[in-house]
Amino acid sequence: MDLAGQILIAMPGMADPRFDRSVILVCAHSGDGAMGLIVNKPLEDLSFSGLLEHLGIPRVPEGRDIHVHLGGPVERGRGFVLHSPDWQMGRGTMAVPGGYGMTATTDILEALAKGGGPANALLALGYSGWGPGQLEAEIARNDWLTCDAAEGLVFGADDRVKWSAALRGMGIDPLTLSAAAGRA
Repeated sequence: MDLAGQILIAMPGMADPRFDRSVILVCAHSGDGAMGLIVNKPLEDLSFSGLLEHLGIPRVPEGRDIHVHLGGPVERGRGFVLHSPDWQMGRGTMAVPGGYGMTATTDILEALAKGGGPANALLALGYSGWGPGQLEAEIARNDWLTCDAAEGLVFGADDRVKWSAALRGMGIDPLTLSAAAGRA
């Protein structure tokens, strides 16, 4: 199973509180493991302009302002910009299945600070990572639901409602979702 470009939706019984009600875009998935970015956990204490200032990147008045998220618990000091595919920076941009790109160089931050860059973007600090077979085991344990990654969900929905919107997009009422797993 290749989940790259898919969304993971944390089930109510998620044992790890760091992923409670998380919505994660899986950016890479292979036999070596998986990597994804949480797209619904904004960092309240860090703004994009504050991050640019910290990095010494000047921002012009028409510069863009994008949301800064906690991408996951791994390497929280490392930033990744998840964006629409209309922006490429050579080897610095990784294509993510489903029509996304992920860039981890400051070039994209500089472009956004000048008012350019991709049409849609969010910045994630840190990432979510799984070793070989770990994500598959978590899915089998009923920790995650998977669905297609709609651009409106990733970039457009209010962060506070992305979890319930992802479930509703699958035809599931979040109020009726049980934390208990079962097999028929």
